[in-house]
Amino acid sequence: MFSSHGPSVRELAVQGLSSIERGYDLLAPKFDHTPFRTPDRMLDAVEEALAQREGSFGAGLDVCCGTGAAIGMLRRLCRDRVTGVDLSAGMLAEAERAHPDERVDFVRADARALPPALGDAYDLAVSFGAFGHFLPSERPALFSGVHRALRPGGVFAFPIGAPLPASSPVWWVAAGFDAAMRVRNAVWRPSFVMYYRTFPLSGVRRDLEAAGFTVETVPLEHFGRQSGGAPRWRLVLARRPT
Repeated sequence: MFSSHGPSVRELAVQGLSSIERGYDLLAPKFDHTPFRTPDRMLDAVEEALAQREGSFGAGLDVCCGTGAAIGMLRRLCRDRVTGVDLSAGMLAEAERAHPDERVDFVRADARALPPALGDAYDLAVSFGAFGHFLPSERPALFSGVHRALRPGGVFAFPIGAPLPASSPVWWVAAGFDAAMRVRNAVWRPSFVMYYRTFPLSGVRRDLEAAGFTVETVPLEHFGRQSGGAPRWRLVLARRPT
């Protein structure tokens, strides 16, 4: 599951008992050697879907960019500047080392309170693998901030997986992890918010629309379909109206 260059069990335990910011600062140098990095297969599927449906964009924003896994994708899709935003200084330092490009800049900020300087400046915003760090009550602030960062007609794009049936072993793993994190956060401070089952499409769509987006979804066919025909993964395209 982890490469030989990844974190040890002890390092993961220390991270898990830290705050989100401090935990990722500690994990940053080895983050790309863990399964937590967004797989290239997912990045490629999203890039292909966006290129086919939208063509190219002006400026691009990666919300919760981490070590910059999606920055290369944004550089190919966007003609103008690309900005990565993250709370962790350690993760941003790794991203800056990986992408020494004059078209790319990085901003340290909480995604729930994006700086006003980023407002009305981007044509495409993306986010990968970060939504488990936001409680449902925090989604309105997150989505409203992204809405302000986009120009009229701009798109906020991110993948979302289909609900897993309770008969699936993965469902039980996710449920067990979420339960363990709730216990951890009830008895330990600082809290470390990370849950796998708090981002359902129905609630996400409702909160996006409340923030002012129009919402559509596109199947990511690279990942196949469930037995009933529903896609395993969809690309959410939330657009700021013109």
